Amino acid sequence: MPLMVFGQENNKTFVTEFLLLGFQVSHSKRIFLFCLFLMVYLMIICGNLLIFILVSTSKNLHTPMYLFISQLSISDILLPTDIVPNLLHILLNNGGSVTFINCITQCYCFGVLETFECLLLAVMSYDRYVAICNPLHYISVMTSGHCVILTLFCFLFGLSLILIYTITIANLNFCGANIIDHLFCDFVPLIDLACSDTFIIHLEIYLLGTPSVFIPATIIIMSYTYIVVAVLRIPSSTGRQKAFSTCSSHLTVVSIFYGTLFSIYVVPSKGRTLTVSKILSLLYTVFTPLINPIIYSLRNEDIKKAIQGTVHKLVI
Repeated sequence: MPLMVFGQENNKTFVTEFLLLGFQVSHSKRIFLFCLFLMVYLMIICGNLLIFILVSTSKNLHTPMYLFISQLSISDILLPTDIVPNLLHILLNNGGSVTFINCITQCYCFGVLETFECLLLAVMSYDRYVAICNPLHYISVMTSGHCVILTLFCFLFGLSLILIYTITIANLNFCGANIIDHLFCDFVPLIDLACSDTFIIHLEIYLLGTPSVFIPATIIIMSYTYIVVAVLRIPSSTGRQKAFSTCSSHLTVVSIFYGTLFSIYVVPSKGRTLTVSKILSLLYTVFTPLINPIIYSLRNEDIKKAIQGTVHKLVI
């Protein structure tokens, strides 16, 4: 177990490293968890990489919806890559130290990718709204140029927004305990260790959380409200079923992602154990990137056909 590391500047003690505890369980259980997370991580990489390659190489998938799905796959590769490798190291060593700068960097990357996914899911819901509610204008509205601009906006907005959080956190004073009883460097447990006033950072979380989480969630709810109304107006049951099938995969992904995200950061944590918090954090950092490609491949006929076509070419 690494020792607590401190430095001194102007006769003040400050933290230079943090100790991540991970799961404090027996050696055999940690080995089991190591193997489990390693297998899940490899499945995440393979599944999302497959989706990205299929969208990039299959001409029938060169549409706005699949462009956004491919960008979601990239995000679902990067997010676990920011979390899992260090988590595996922690499991093997029953805890692990991380330098202050590396902890802040992990926080920043985690925040950017989460914000990007929140915004991208909102853009995808708008894409489905235009496709179902305004099909005649779909081609003119969701052009390839507009899709690229929307994707870049989601990424650059996340980079800029989370940078504000990160700079504020980096300027906090950490001069007391340096033990983080969590799986990775997350904003909340890190802020709890600060020995200086955290009013500003909490204010930023509430103010900047609106454009990064609540506005995208509102866009998704409004989009699907209009979609449901439009679909119910379709006279034939076959037409209604076909319309719903075009957005069922996305709605499933949105429900899982926002459900786990809100359970961690919105629902009051009073009475919740640290173990439960760790498991919930795994749901949106590891579990969601794992099931996203499964949902899109199993519930999407175009993806299935692309997989079958690729396998057929490889066999021949």
